[in-house]
Amino acid sequence: TVLQGIILLPLRATCIAFLALPAWLVASIATFRHHGKGSVPLKGWRRRMIQTALSSLTRTLFFIMGFQVKVKGKIASLLEAPIFVAAPHSSFFDAIISALTGMPSIVSRAENLSTPVFGTILSSLQPVSVSRQDPDSRKNTVTEITKRALSRGQWPQVI
Repeated sequence: TVLQGIILLPLRATCIAFLALPAWLVASIATFRHHGKGSVPLKGWRRRMIQTALSSLTRTLFFIMGFQVKVKGKIASLLEAPIFVAAPHSSFFDAIISALTGMPSIVSRAENLSTPVFGTILSSLQPVSVSRQDPDSRKNTVTEITKRALSRGQWPQVI
């Protein structure tokens, strides 16, 4: 079993890299020439592309890593629950929740948006950016989440 782990670890890392590149490509296409850059929600084919392709790629990634997740019950729709709470929010498992719920917007550090490859993927989810250098960031974040929650389905769910 230890030998299997040693052999499978580089294989899984390679699979992660090969899935990150198509995810980056999907995110780049979906956000290409989109006016607003986060201030206007993605709609139509752009949003469907993010929901289906990124969700499928993320599920595939976790399956390759050995995770099989079953959803019990019904996932609340956007109109039923514009804000989706995930707790304890402490690890990469949040990505599983995102994939299962249709790739909602997330609340993220502004610095994460400048990360190569993953910054583009994150930007396509239309995150609520939190700047730790801005003293008004907490108030701005609450205002943005409230605006999106009251948009009557214009914005995706916020997790």
